[in-house]
Amino acid sequence: MADQRPPLPPFTEETARAKVQAAEDAWNSRDPERVSLAYTEDSEWRNRDTFLKGRAEIREFLTQKWAREQDYKLRKELWAYTGNRIAVRFEYESRDADGQWWRSYGNEQWEFDENGLMARRYASINDLKITAEERRLAL
Repeated sequence: MADQRPPLPPFTEETARAKVQAAEDAWNSRDPERVSLAYTEDSEWRNRDTFLKGRAEIREFLTQKWAREQDYKLRKELWAYTGNRIAVRFEYESRDADGQWWRSYGNEQWEFDENGLMARRYASINDLKITAEERRLAL
């Protein structure tokens, strides 16, 4: 039997919120292996202008992302859901190697297979320079 990642589609408001919270928790772990296991083996991603295919590429992307984005902290919010799809709004804060803090805002569209693994993730993200005093997300 294939790996399952409950909750499974079709989503209700309660299960969609649980799926979003599970994703937030996983991403805040900054563990590329843990996060990658939530995606199908052939998952398709668009992250800004980067297109990825499969867990191995996702794992490598996340490894590089969290090496670059230090003290990363993320908040996700359910925007909409239907059947096997969820839309999310999010913001995260991180600092770069020079110490500059950033707040990144975005939207994601997720599509899940019958086992609750994410088959597609499309993310649009914008970045804003902030000062340390402007940070909203505690580590």
